[in-house]
Amino acid sequence: MSTSAGDAEPPSRAREGGTAEWEWPEPSVLLIEDDPGDALLVEELVADSALKMRLQWVRSMAEAADVLAAGVPDCVLLDLHLPDAQGLEAVSRVKAYADQVAIVVLTGLAEELTGLAAVAGGAQDYLVKGRVEPELFGRAVRYAIQRKQAEQSAAALQASRMQAQENARLERGLLPRPLLHRDDVDVVARYLPGRAQALLGGDFYDIVQTADGTVHAVVGDVSGHGPDEAALGVALRIAWRTLVLCGVTGPEQIGRLEEILLAERAREEVFATLVSLSAVPGQGRARMVRAGHHGLLLRTDHGVEWVEPPGGPALGVVPGGASWPMTEVEVPSGAGVVLFTDGLFEGHIGRGTERLGEAGLLALAQEEAALAPEPFADRLIERVGGLAESQGGLADDVALVHLCWN
Repeated sequence: MSTSAGDAEPPSRAREGGTAEWEWPEPSVLLIEDDPGDALLVEELVADSALKMRLQWVRSMAEAADVLAAGVPDCVLLDLHLPDAQGLEAVSRVKAYADQVAIVVLTGLAEELTGLAAVAGGAQDYLVKGRVEPELFGRAVRYAIQRKQAEQSAAALQASRMQAQENARLERGLLPRPLLHRDDVDVVARYLPGRAQALLGGDFYDIVQTADGTVHAVVGDVSGHGPDEAALGVALRIAWRTLVLCGVTGPEQIGRLEEILLAERAREEVFATLVSLSAVPGQGRARMVRAGHHGLLLRTDHGVEWVEPPGGPALGVVPGGASWPMTEVEVPSGAGVVLFTDGLFEGHIGRGTERLGEAGLLALAQEEAALAPEPFADRLIERVGGLAESQGGLADDVALVHLCWN
């Protein structure tokens, strides 16, 4: 199979006797021409050109379609007067068969305007039959391939920029500013995109303090990665904040969030886990509802322990038939509660398949128990990421919220 225009090898530089010369890989060229005489002229140009190339000749667009389906050449030399394609239609059909191939249009003496129109319609260049020298011919083919590569690189860069901008907008929606009215609670929130932001996930968190002083927090994770999951995470976070501000908490709140997930998810297999917490500073306890989510870390004067109160299934797993109990957890004065997503403990350890796991995460947290909330959160994430560094870092997003009541 020939090398495609998008994957063509760059020229290599050779030195002989101290002189630098550029060596171009031999391109593959498909000639679509129904006139045997004109095809012979092209073959002679190829033979006399300094740029060596592999030429294949077909007589119709139908034959060209079969060849392009088998493998995309680096360049197509296209006659605009074929038995089954005329004028700019021929350019459009080649682009439809193989949009990544460079196209050089072959025109007659009186068709220069048609050649310009073909370039405007997507061809990279045009040549007038009978007025082309071998050197010009080779240069036109080479430049056409380079222009196509440049176009593809520019298009890929633009698409990458647009995706990055969209990801940034989605991540801003996933990462809100805590809505706090008093200084009786300290909040540390962290979000770490997985593996150099290659995967945009649906991890989310939020913290809201209502007028009565109650602090509400949520950490959740939509299954899967990509813009659909991230958008669903944003929808759930905003819905959670709205429900909290409207006074809807506990199991009723979780049920409403499941209704939103069922209405907004792109596929039936998508689900979400979360843990929602509410606590009044000074009362020494927190009310929690877990929906398919793992446990949390409780930091006290005695160290760090793993707490996993009773819970119900993830949102969307048992549509309309699930229940989520509310559980009270003792939170002594000065203690800290750490909520997080599973990306924090599902990372690999070293180069094998072993993962850190809940026990491994707890052990790391216990080693850093003496740290203040902010360095504790940063150090925990840093150590988890370091363990997975040999496999490119954490593959999944990590959201973490550390709450400490004064």
